[in-house]
Amino acid sequence: MRRNLLFWLGGSVIGALLGGSQPAAAQARSPVRTLSFGIVPQQSAGKLARAWIPVLGALSERAGLLLRFSTAPDIPAFERRLAAGAYDIAYMNPYHYSVFAQKPGYVAFAKEKERRLRGLVVVRKDSAIKDMKELAGQQIAFPAPASFGATLLVRAEFERLGVPIKPVFVKSHESVYLNVAQRQVEAGGGIVHTLQDTEASVRDALRVLWQTTDYTPHAFAAHPRVQAADLQALRAAMLTADSDPRMRSALEAIGFKGFDAAQDAEWNDVRALGIRTLAALLKE
Repeated sequence: MRRNLLFWLGGSVIGALLGGSQPAAAQARSPVRTLSFGIVPQQSAGKLARAWIPVLGALSERAGLLLRFSTAPDIPAFERRLAAGAYDIAYMNPYHYSVFAQKPGYVAFAKEKERRLRGLVVVRKDSAIKDMKELAGQQIAFPAPASFGATLLVRAEFERLGVPIKPVFVKSHESVYLNVAQRQVEAGGGIVHTLQDTEASVRDALRVLWQTTDYTPHAFAAHPRVQAADLQALRAAMLTADSDPRMRSALEAIGFKGFDAAQDAEWNDVRALGIRTLAALLKE
């Protein structure tokens, strides 16, 4: 029921944003085609919907398409839907892209403008912890086994240091920060972008203990079934979005400066890490 509500919410709000009429580009290609646009659930579905639906509405108007907001209850469910090809367009983490570019064949066409991805470890601001090695034997919160920056890169550092930890998976970045702030766990893994975007009352209670090197950020990728003309129209709309004053406030709500063009080879830095298979990670 919740998933259906989100689909309806996306369509209805986008319809309102378009003023009930089709843009000129859409009228030229009637009927308007609908594309499902899956957003990785780093935050709650409600928070994602409030931030992303205005962006997708504005892009719909610019591209002459109807972009339908979608997500999943948690990151593992999002992974299953990516594997099934449930989304026409998906915004996914770098590791997910390296997996789902192989099958079902998602192809990257854009990424966030002027952003590199860094994982980090947060502790409470008043914590006495000053070094990663001091977290030995502690419960550490992570969003999901296959979250790239927040989990995989952070756990790799603990392994490199020879520091044993007790991972606790809490479904989203938002939950990681909340669990640390509320003293449910000693520390947690996240990424710079989601920490900056979390509620100030939670963010202000936290301190960054450690950060990874940076990597190519999340991918915007299209399923092979998406028609070339539709993808070209969407890509053009995204790449020029930051030049439209009407879109700037919508972009600010998701913490983006805009979108840059991207191609598959840019995620070779992630592939080079030789991360274990998704199936193995999901067993943890």
